[in-house]
Amino acid sequence: MAPVPKNLQVLGNELAIAWSDGAESYLELTDLRRLCPCAECQGERDLLGRLMKPPERPLTAESYQVRGTGPVGGYALQIFWADGHADGLYTYQKLREWGENPPELPPLAAAFPLLPVR
Repeated sequence: MAPVPKNLQVLGNELAIAWSDGAESYLELTDLRRLCPCAECQGERDLLGRLMKPPERPLTAESYQVRGTGPVGGYALQIFWADGHADGLYTYQKLREWGENPPELPPLAAAFPLLPVR
């Protein structure tokens, strides 16, 4: 049986996950938001296989703050971000993978400049 989260908690700028097999993962909130798997953030393919992506949404400091989380079935986590975004479903498999092998992302300032919160 694949491990599932036993406990989730936001600690500072990380999401801490205690897994059912005893392992622990600490994932940067900025990375999780930048890796949001929803179609708005990552795009989606049309019938011809072309990647269609809406214009990038400007991200603010609130874009990286978690207001809550919730399980989706027995396979994913939904994260509710402070800027109102909550469409991405983060599979437990992907969260575990990122915890064991953090993805290499470009520096935040180069990828998404932070806009001030109004």
